[in-house]
Amino acid sequence: MSTINPHGKEIISVTRDFCGQPLTLEVNRVGFRSTASVLVRYGDTVILGTAQVGSRPIQLDYFPLSIDYEEKFYAAGKISGSRFIKREGRPSDEAILIGRLIDRPIRPLFPKGYRQEVQVVASVLSMDPSFRPDVIGMIAASAALSLTGTPFDGPVAGLRVGRVNGEFKAFLSPEERAESDLDIVVAGIESGVTMVEAAANEVSEEVIGQALEWAHHAYQSAIELQKELVAKIQPAAQEYELVLPNAEVQSEVDEWIADRLGEKLRAPYPERNEMVNELRWEFHAAFAEKIGEEDYSALRDEYDEAFTMALHKDVRRGIVEERIRPDGRQLDEVRVLSSEVGVLPRTHGSSIFTRGVTQAMNIVTLAPLSYSQMVDTMEQTDFERRYMHHYNAPGYTVGEVRRLGSPGRREIGHGFLAERALAPVLPTEEEFPYAIRSVTEIMSQNGSTSMAATCSSCLALMDAGVPIKRPVSGIAMGLMMDGDTPYILSDIADAEDFAGDMDFKVTGTAEGITAIQMDMKLHGLPVEILKRAIEGSKSGRAHILEHMLTTLAAPRTGLSPYAPRIEKIKINPDKIGAVIGKGGEVINKITAETGAEIDIKDDGLITVASPDGESIERAMKWIKSLTEEPEVGKVYEGRVVSIKDFGAFVNILPGTDGMVHISKLADHRVEKVSDIVKEGQIVRVKITGIDERGKINLTMIDV
Repeated sequence: MSTINPHGKEIISVTRDFCGQPLTLEVNRVGFRSTASVLVRYGDTVILGTAQVGSRPIQLDYFPLSIDYEEKFYAAGKISGSRFIKREGRPSDEAILIGRLIDRPIRPLFPKGYRQEVQVVASVLSMDPSFRPDVIGMIAASAALSLTGTPFDGPVAGLRVGRVNGEFKAFLSPEERAESDLDIVVAGIESGVTMVEAAANEVSEEVIGQALEWAHHAYQSAIELQKELVAKIQPAAQEYELVLPNAEVQSEVDEWIADRLGEKLRAPYPERNEMVNELRWEFHAAFAEKIGEEDYSALRDEYDEAFTMALHKDVRRGIVEERIRPDGRQLDEVRVLSSEVGVLPRTHGSSIFTRGVTQAMNIVTLAPLSYSQMVDTMEQTDFERRYMHHYNAPGYTVGEVRRLGSPGRREIGHGFLAERALAPVLPTEEEFPYAIRSVTEIMSQNGSTSMAATCSSCLALMDAGVPIKRPVSGIAMGLMMDGDTPYILSDIADAEDFAGDMDFKVTGTAEGITAIQMDMKLHGLPVEILKRAIEGSKSGRAHILEHMLTTLAAPRTGLSPYAPRIEKIKINPDKIGAVIGKGGEVINKITAETGAEIDIKDDGLITVASPDGESIERAMKWIKSLTEEPEVGKVYEGRVVSIKDFGAFVNILPGTDGMVHISKLADHRVEKVSDIVKEGQIVRVKITGIDERGKINLTMIDV
């Protein structure tokens, strides 16, 4: 029996098994005025996907598509933990990253020249805590777009896949995610993959390839379900016009530029960039004179686009026909590398990594663990981020005048990629009890700044004395398809990125991969080609790593004199109360009298930080006196607290007394305990045993 909504329309739903649970898509229940809206349910997760298409074309030189992911704290039964802000406001970094995750496999599936304004929003209304909702948001966005009638070459689906005990699995629980050595999101259409993003604990290229195959096969049922919904709804196709270069204009431009391309335009960067700029000015001057300044001003953008298209075709032709790249490099050749460390005198660690014209400076700052970032998200209880990587790339880095502002989606995404690349090799809190902030300041851009950020961050961490397990390098690769033949490029620059069909970044150590990001401009690529591309990145990554090790072979053994000194101690969690005291009385007293900064974790890890070593020593001794556990065979100085006929009780630790039997007071016969010790006397005693009830036996003989 069908259900009718308040406006007399039938509520239509379709359901299919998806990785072991029903996946349901439903329309006409909510969102009556949007171009299309779909409620998606999987387990207890419910996400509303809406797509709104503008009524007329926008006069812009790009496709105005926006895709956003909205976290709603109520979906998880939470109120924001912020003391002052309870309403959702600016998206969190996590929401922005998921928005990018949804955007990247969808954007290339619209035809070139499409200019209708399109807005897609995936809003989480209910969240099942047993799995992450991001790929369900991707399916909601795709399903809504599929019902708009726009020329969207979907549907799209994706899966977040992990590997536990050697087995691939989707929709991992939080506990399974903690055990997994792989966290990979694979998205695409029925025929191929359009986006990959992964974090890994030094896994092999072979494992990544197997995960791609597994995910591509597993998400097919979600694509079939969307097609079933489209068949039921049968949305009307929207009328549109593509804004493409005029064929006559393109032909005219191609003819003018033909004898100025090829070998004549090949040179190392930045010389090539300057040659292209000079050629562009010459081109516009020539056509302005030919057509007339006034008439050409209205056509300038169209001619400029045709000029750019001719450059892209020349780049592709050189690579496919001659195996030569725009700057004269071979397909697998990496640009000239240069790096240095310790470049800033007062920072805790610093480096500069230069590859061709791309240059990144990285600065590492160390602080006590209390400076970790508290992250308040919808998905889980608040957690601390101890390692933070931030990425900045102002306009001057690409030779533009651009207003400074807060970081955009690109900056957040690039910073997160570099953060994921280094996270698997960082020491634990117990090994290195510091909060770590790594900031990459891009100095110059010409392709692959996220990989420069990764390499410079690794060098700066080692310069700061952070004992990473192994150094990490990263490389950006490109791919161009000529029919069914792929051409794989190592270390791509801007010209190859703009003209190519895919760019992908791979980071890792000598042991294996730590992060991957793949974006396709084609409408999906077969898994086999992606596997070849990943395998092809291995030698370039090793070449860059070898260069980095000539600059700094291993982490420094000491810290900067300007970094805080931190000592750690692990105590029984039951003793935490003794250190804190009632209302924080004890810990505040230690801090005030020693000048040290003290952090206490729930697992009993205590860190003591101060620029003054004596301050740390005093605080550590105080904490030990409050928390030390009695140890058999250890000698203590204690105060006699009471005397009995059979022996004396001695306080050896705060709140801990032991008994010295009369026979253990001296190495001769003792008639009366008071002949040897008095109340209040300080004596040296050794623990000889602790019984099952916790009773401590002491001796004063031979101590």
